[in-house]
Amino acid sequence: MNKYTPSATSKHVKTPELEMHYHEAGQGEPVIVLHGGGPGASGWANFHRNIDALAQHYRLYVLDQPNFGKSGSVIIREPRSQFQARVVRDVMDALGIPKAHFLGNSMGGATSINVALDYPDRVGKMILVSPGGGGRSIFSAYPYEHTKVIRQVAANPTPEGMRRLMELVVYDSTFLTDAFLAERTKDGLHQAHREAARQSSTEDRDLMAELHRVRARTLLIWGREDRAVPLDVGIRMFAALSDCRMHVFSQCSHWPQFEHADAFNRLALDFLGNA
Repeated sequence: MNKYTPSATSKHVKTPELEMHYHEAGQGEPVIVLHGGGPGASGWANFHRNIDALAQHYRLYVLDQPNFGKSGSVIIREPRSQFQARVVRDVMDALGIPKAHFLGNSMGGATSINVALDYPDRVGKMILVSPGGGGRSIFSAYPYEHTKVIRQVAANPTPEGMRRLMELVVYDSTFLTDAFLAERTKDGLHQAHREAARQSSTEDRDLMAELHRVRARTLLIWGREDRAVPLDVGIRMFAALSDCRMHVFSQCSHWPQFEHADAFNRLALDFLGNA
């Protein structure tokens, strides 16, 4: 049984632009945890297999990003990851966190990189798990199948569509129960989030052009069979980051923290504590 539960760790904080929801767990140096951007995503849903292990050594702040989970809905008029980084900084200000380590998956990785670029003094180490923002694969035609399915499910969340999406996110889909898919689909039907996202800018920041400016020591973690952000994107990011190491899991797609949770947790703790 998990030590921490969603209800016991659930908290809200107001920032200048919107109200943010997060889960707080553990003691020690702060770690900001940021989920990816698939329909129905949230901090707890994406990282619940990691919270108990990491919270034994660190104080975790597992955020729901804007337009996700229990955080507020907002129309974004600028590059999304740059806006999200500013909101994260505001959350840190509101909670009195001068500096934190970052753990971000997919969209959350892109947000983390933006914090490191725009507010470098607020970032300790970064663990980036298949982060967005690294441009397109040179081996896989774009839009990737995952990208197309995300668009379809975002427009019309159904259990069938959600199953197809999650089968692309993980290598082994045997855990995809009807109950899991129903819960994820329900979260993806949040009307205010969907409407805000529909009206928001789709502009992207070119992070690859700026990665050389990142000062934070970084661990990149990727799945060899990632069908959302292909591995060759990660290799280019590894080459561009000045202080970086990289770990690749085989038999793994876009959710290493979920599919290889025990090994992932050991890897993350070793990096944060020793690397």
